[in-house]
Amino acid sequence: MYMLDTNVCIRLMGGNPAIQQRIKMIKGTTININVIVAGELLYGAYKSSRVTENLNTIYTLFDAVSEIHIVDTETMNIYGMLKAELVERFGPKDKTRLRNFRIESIGFMDNDLWIASVAIQHDLILVSADTDIMRLNGIEGLKIENW
Repeated sequence: MYMLDTNVCIRLMGGNPAIQQRIKMIKGTTININVIVAGELLYGAYKSSRVTENLNTIYTLFDAVSEIHIVDTETMNIYGMLKAELVERFGPKDKTRLRNFRIESIGFMDNDLWIASVAIQHDLILVSADTDIMRLNGIEGLKIENW
């Protein structure tokens, strides 16, 4: 089972032949997204110059995926552990600097951590072309592919 990141959804909706071919190859396999990805896609549509057209394309994608996963209390727990692990691994070692520390300063965005947390929770392969997501490779329970 796969979960598509925002950048892969955008490429898919744009007609990227490599993404389309890969989806044809795995026909019958579950493909999902989550509410974070859905929200990012909708935000992009609403700030675009072709709002209605983009919304129609996005809702067609929503209809095509098997499930749009929500964030729940289990996701919150995974997110908290994941973020703490990344701060421990990449953040400042000086405890006084941790008070004002922001995860973005080491190249991770909170939405990426939420997306990864949903993938871990549901044992899904996260499909992404995001270099920051790729840096999460090696996190226990997270499987990542770049199509």
